[in-house]
Amino acid sequence: MIISALKWVGNKNGFLEVVDQRRLPAELAKLHCREVKDLYDAIKTLAVRGAPAIGVAGAYGLVLGMQKSAGGIQEGISALEKYSGYLGSSRPTAVNLSWAMERIKQRAKRFVTENSDAKPEELHQIIFDEANAIYREDVQMCEKIGRNGQGFIKDQAGILTHCNAGALATAGQGTALSVLFEAHKNKKRFKVYADETRPLLQGARLTAWELQRAGIDVTVICDSMAGWLMKQGKINAVITGADRIAANGDTANKIGTYSLSILARENKIPFYIAAPSSTFDMNIKSGSQIPIEQRPHNELSFWGSKRIVPEGVDIYNPAFDVTEAENITAIITELGVIENPDTEKIETHLQNLN
Repeated sequence: MIISALKWVGNKNGFLEVVDQRRLPAELAKLHCREVKDLYDAIKTLAVRGAPAIGVAGAYGLVLGMQKSAGGIQEGISALEKYSGYLGSSRPTAVNLSWAMERIKQRAKRFVTENSDAKPEELHQIIFDEANAIYREDVQMCEKIGRNGQGFIKDQAGILTHCNAGALATAGQGTALSVLFEAHKNKKRFKVYADETRPLLQGARLTAWELQRAGIDVTVICDSMAGWLMKQGKINAVITGADRIAANGDTANKIGTYSLSILARENKIPFYIAAPSSTFDMNIKSGSQIPIEQRPHNELSFWGSKRIVPEGVDIYNPAFDVTEAENITAIITELGVIENPDTEKIETHLQNLN
């Protein structure tokens, strides 16, 4: 059974309901975000996470912002700018968040330009409709990614994945895990190894939970075990999601992904990225320009409420790293597959959007 990570409840004056991923797998609890600050906190603290999911959440966040907007049309446009800047500061690496909110703002500006006598409530409805469209497209995108990538999953294969790129990370059935879900639907038999994904254990807590619910054979391993499993021949492919992809194919994903790409290359194992076209940032030429979010020190220095690092010891806690395109066998999107990605291939691939 595939979970829905988030959904809007009611009309444009409703609220956003999200699964509180901080409490999984022990408890399936949900948060009701009725204020923009509620959503900011949910994104910042990883109650809702995953690049496509926070993109959808950001779109609905602007719907929440319009609920509080007072005055005329121009005040509404100003509110969109204010709230998009605020929400965008919550997670700087995942480009889907800024992409979705920019799409909302552009749609709003077009509406105002084309309708000089528009009323604020009409603008609010237009924004709500666009957010719903982004949600629906994300659901469809996930299914297409899965279908486009499931051919890479061979019968009896061992598949390694890192962090969580399943339904919990999207509005639909996921990106990397969508490939596995579609392969499972096609009766392929395979085993998944899920890196625990330190320091917040998204692989152990979330990916394993999703795959178990779907009836897929899954084993959790420590991050440091991956290379040894590859050497033993237990891993036949690696597949992960992405939070931002530069124009040349360099890809930012959860910290630890870069190391896996090196290990896969050394062991001659294909390394796949599954992500929607909205994850490409063509304004960034290479991965060296991708901003890397720094997370709070206590994520490393504490285990729950117990301190595990001596006081006074410095902490370095980047949330993401960058895998060079040369280490990526293929990028799987809703549009198809980019093998051995580079700038020219990516530009050609994305032309299919137009």
